[in-house]
Amino acid sequence: MPINLSKGQKISLEKDSGQKLAKVTMGLGWDQKKKSGWMSFLSSNEDIDLDASCIMFDENKQMVDSIWFRQLNSLDGSVRHSGDNRDGSGAGDDEQIFVNLSTVPANVKSLVFTISSFSGQTFASINNAFCRIVNQANGEEIARFNLSGGANHSAQVMVKLYRHDGEWKMHAIGEGANGTTFRDLLPIIQSVL
Repeated sequence: MPINLSKGQKISLEKDSGQKLAKVTMGLGWDQKKKSGWMSFLSSNEDIDLDASCIMFDENKQMVDSIWFRQLNSLDGSVRHSGDNRDGSGAGDDEQIFVNLSTVPANVKSLVFTISSFSGQTFASINNAFCRIVNQANGEEIARFNLSGGANHSAQVMVKLYRHDGEWKMHAIGEGANGTTFRDLLPIIQSVL
C-alpha cells in the first residue's frame, strides 16, 4: 500500500516497504491542460514540459553529480534518466529516474529529486501531476506525492533519499519555488541537506 507523502514526512524505505530495497524508480507524470470553450478551436493546447532531476550530494553538502535531461546518466552509472518527455503524452510515468541504491558510491550521502516546469507554467495550471517512488523489483509503488492543486510555483524540491545508520530513508521535502531547472533550486536544496 503506497504512502501518500506530505511535506516534511520521513520514512525508511526498507522498514516501511518490508524489504531491503536495491533499486527504486522516481516516476513523474502529468497531463496537458485542455482548453475549453469556443477558443479551443482557434488555438492548440499549450505544451507543458515538466522535468525530473536527481542531484547527488556528499556528506559536506557538495554536489557530486546531477542527472537530468542534459545528462541522462550519473558518472558512476548508479542513476539513470529515461529521457526528456516534452509534453506529458502517454499514460503513467512520463519521465523516470532509475536508481540502483546498492551501487551508489559510498561518498554519496543523499540524492535529491526535483521537478521543474521548463516551459514555465505553475503547478496550478498542470493537470494530474504526480511524483512517485517505485520498487523496481516488483513494480510496487512505495510513496506518492501529488503536485497538482493550485500551487503558484513552477518548480519543487520533492524528496531526499539519504543514508542513515546503514539504510536508505526518504524525506518528503515539498518546497516550491520558481525556476526552469534544478539549478534554480540549489539554494533551497542546500538548506534541506
